[in-house]
Amino acid sequence: METYGKILLVAMPAFLALVLFEKLYGYKKGFDTVRQLDMISSLSSGITNVTKSVLELTIAIGIYPFMLTHFAVTQIEQSWLVILITFIILDFNGYWIHRWSHRINLFWNLHVIHHSSEEFNLACALRQSISSFFNLFSVLLLPAAILGIPQVVIATVAPLHLFAQFWYHTRHIDKMGWLEYVLVTPSHHRVHHAINPEYMDKNLSQIFIVWDKLFGTFAQERKEIPPVYGITRPARTFNPVRINFQHLALLIADAWRTRHWKEKLTLWFKPTGYRPKDVAERYPVYKIEDVYQFEKYDRPASRSFLLWTWLQLLVLLILISYLFANIAYINSLNSTYIYWYGALIFLSVFSLTELMDQHPKAIWWETLRALLAISLLYWQQDWFGANIFFEYGKETALLYFLLSLIATVWFAKTEQKTATASTDR
Repeated sequence: METYGKILLVAMPAFLALVLFEKLYGYKKGFDTVRQLDMISSLSSGITNVTKSVLELTIAIGIYPFMLTHFAVTQIEQSWLVILITFIILDFNGYWIHRWSHRINLFWNLHVIHHSSEEFNLACALRQSISSFFNLFSVLLLPAAILGIPQVVIATVAPLHLFAQFWYHTRHIDKMGWLEYVLVTPSHHRVHHAINPEYMDKNLSQIFIVWDKLFGTFAQERKEIPPVYGITRPARTFNPVRINFQHLALLIADAWRTRHWKEKLTLWFKPTGYRPKDVAERYPVYKIEDVYQFEKYDRPASRSFLLWTWLQLLVLLILISYLFANIAYINSLNSTYIYWYGALIFLSVFSLTELMDQHPKAIWWETLRALLAISLLYWQQDWFGANIFFEYGKETALLYFLLSLIATVWFAKTEQKTATASTDR
């Protein structure tokens, strides 16, 4: 928990700097691939994911230690060769998890957030799932267990393997010569994120493109077929928490509504997108049929509102940076504090993105957030120990949450008028 938090304190500013650089670079080149509200939605999704990960809100299934104890045929010490072998095993493991996530209805819910942006840029790489609570795929690490690779090596290499998948989410890098035959490149991954029929469910590899070529899921990016990004059942929201559970909610509703018991039990494991016929007829869901003829999701936003959303995002980044830097200290004050802190982060993201969507209940969510924050301040007579670092920490936090509530009420009213004026034009 603490170690991963410290790693993220370095990684988060680096990722943010690269995301902003891509925005500036695209603007200067006349090829801007980043829409601001979409970018903030992506960054907000990243915040929810790292908060969940650092607070270890996943129930780990201890399969790997069991396999290591019972199936290891040798024991090997940590070395560069062992790290390389581990990296390859994780990449092979990742290919199959990724493939199943695209092909099986239930598992698509664990991955849909990553494809939900209708743009393709570095920011969308940060759209990672919060809907996984069980590590069901540890069994795929059997080759590592047989080789006797220590669990600490897996835990060290896994974040490096994840971070190495960030750079190729861009439209500003063309094909890369001989590297196209070895690594996943931006060209390969543009194909993967596309919803064109020619590209769907292709290029599932994470680092080494060889797995797609071995298992028949490779497709070349073609100039005559420009990739179109998103998901065929569009999310139609900037709220990453909603996006994470939309597909699961549809599966649950379909299982409840179908008249056939067999369908209730099997639809979860059918091909992604499958719906029982009787439910699909009575409760149709919009699906993009022509990928070249659909309107990307967006909301009209004034310049002042965009500035406000960036300010809120900055405060969120400060809040989680404080958490990650002081996990041990906060935990020493009260073992429940870090989970209340996590709840506030999630509620903050939910409230902000509801406001971006101009959702009627955005004010309600912000009010709930302010009440939680004020309750925590009253309970602790402090802000998670901040008074030891900053004399007016409690007062500053109280002032911020009250101003945030007032601003949310203001923008909820004024941005609705902006949207109406935009529609009338």
